[in-house]
Amino acid sequence: MQAEAPGAMHVAFADLIDLAARKVGGKALLANDEFFAPKESMLEPGRGVFIADKYTERGKWMDGWETRRKRVPGYDWCIVKLGLPGAIHGIDVDTNHFLGNFPEYASLDACEVDGDPSPESLAEDVSRWTELVPKQRLRGGSRNLFAVANERRFTHVRLNIYPDGGVARLRVHGQVLPDWHALKKAGLVDLAAAANGGSVVTCNDQFFGTKDNLIFPGRAANMGEGWETRRKRVPGFDWIVVKLATAGTLRRAEVDTHFFKGNFPDRCSLEGIHLEEPLLDFANATHLQWKELLPQSKLQADHCHVFEKELKDVGPITHVRLNIFPDGGVSRLRLFGEPA
Repeated sequence: MQAEAPGAMHVAFADLIDLAARKVGGKALLANDEFFAPKESMLEPGRGVFIADKYTERGKWMDGWETRRKRVPGYDWCIVKLGLPGAIHGIDVDTNHFLGNFPEYASLDACEVDGDPSPESLAEDVSRWTELVPKQRLRGGSRNLFAVANERRFTHVRLNIYPDGGVARLRVHGQVLPDWHALKKAGLVDLAAAANGGSVVTCNDQFFGTKDNLIFPGRAANMGEGWETRRKRVPGFDWIVVKLATAGTLRRAEVDTHFFKGNFPDRCSLEGIHLEEPLLDFANATHLQWKELLPQSKLQADHCHVFEKELKDVGPITHVRLNIFPDGGVSRLRLFGEPA
C-alpha cells in the first residue's frame, strides 16, 4: 500500500493498537546515526510539530529521528523494542514536516527474542531478523502506510531508511499476543488491559480523549491520557465497549478518574456479554442481551474506585460496556477476572 494521499480510503490496520508507542512501553534502543534528531522522538504521540526558528548547535531542530547526509554507501537504521509484543498487521512511516530531507525508501524487519539482549547483539546478529516490509518508496510530509501479512509474535523491529534522512513518527499497528502461561500463574488477570490483549472496540464519543487510552498500562500522566467525552446537551449517557483478551469471569473492577476533577462522570455502570462471533456495529445492535455487572454507582473526582462485592457473577463474558452518566472522563478501566 502506498503513501496516504488527501481523501485516501481509510486503512483498517491503523485502528489497531500501536505496539511501539512510548506510552505502552516502546523504546528506541539503538540507531546507527541520530545526528540531527534523536531516535526516541519517533515513538512520541501525535505526528510531530514544526517550529520554524528553532535550531540546535547541530542544525535545524526537527521533531522526529533524523540522520546526517550520507557520503558513503549504505543505509541508516533504528532498532525499537515493542512495548507490547504481538503480531504486526501494518506500519506507518510518517514523514510529517520532513520535505527536503525525508528518506527515499524504507523497509522494516522484526524478530522475537527472550529476555533483554543488548541492542548491539541484536544489530550484529542478522540471522534473527525477518523482513516484514520490503524496500518501499516514501513520500515526504506524508503518512506512508504499509500492510503486513504475518501472524507471528514479535518483540523488536528494525526500521531501515535509504539512504538517510528523517522520519517524524513510526507506528507499528497490530494485535497483542501475551504470554498466557505466565499470566495465568499470577492469579486474577486484568482481562481488559491492552498489555494482555484487550482492546477497545468502539465508543459513542471520544471528543477530548481517545478511547484506547482507557486500557493502556500504568496510571495516566495527565488528563489527556484518559478517555473523555464532550459535554452532553441532550438526554442520555456515554458508553465504551471493551473486548476482553479472552473470555473470563470478572471478580474485581477499577474505574479510575485520575486527573478528572471538574469533568468526571457523576455515575457509572458495567454490563457484560458473551459473543461467539465478532460484532462490528455495537451502536446499532439493539438485539444484544447485555447483563448487568455493576449497577449505577456514584463516582468521585480524581479517585480510583474499586468494585468487588458490588460485582455480579454472570459467568464468562467476552465484552464489557462501561456506561458513564451523563458524560465526562475516565482515566483507566481495569477488569480483573479468571480466564475461562
